[in-house]
Amino acid sequence: MKRSLGALTPAMPLPVWVIGSYGEDGSPCLMTVAWCGVCCSEPPCVAVAVRKSRLTHANIAVRGCFTVNIPSERYAAEADYCGLVSGRDADKFAAAGLTAVAGEFVDAPYVEDFPLALECVVAQAVDLGSHTLFVGRVADAKADEAVLGENGLPDMAKVKPLACSPADRNYYAVGSLLGGTYSLGRGFAPKK
Repeated sequence: MKRSLGALTPAMPLPVWVIGSYGEDGSPCLMTVAWCGVCCSEPPCVAVAVRKSRLTHANIAVRGCFTVNIPSERYAAEADYCGLVSGRDADKFAAAGLTAVAGEFVDAPYVEDFPLALECVVAQAVDLGSHTLFVGRVADAKADEAVLGENGLPDMAKVKPLACSPADRNYYAVGSLLGGTYSLGRGFAPKK
């Protein structure tokens, strides 16, 4: 029997994404989020939950767009830093030694140093209470050539993305390949 933990959000693992936006003065800003994920395939959309008090919230609300930047293990410290300090108090790109590149399809910067970036236009903003869920329609996905697999798409083993555990507040590397989606469980499917 499972023990009740109360109304918590210990779902795991969570992806570690760094959200890019421009401030009121046009300065590039970054914020690390873990409350995020893919939410639609047609059209391709992602969702990020941002606390209303954050500078990134105001930036997204004003500009109507953002970027999702997916760091590799190599950038764990930089990603963590972007969640520790407010963009009101620091230039996170400069402090973390990251390179800002103007989005090609949206009015938001992406991180050149990270292996993957998604340029997103806000399709919906849903007030959830302390946070707003910004649903972003992906206008373009960008990837370093070095992380692409034989199929021309990002290969998780090459990207080496970070995962976050909210229960113990730690970052983890993605583990071993277990098997293919839509195939590993075929043994349970009824025989035809």
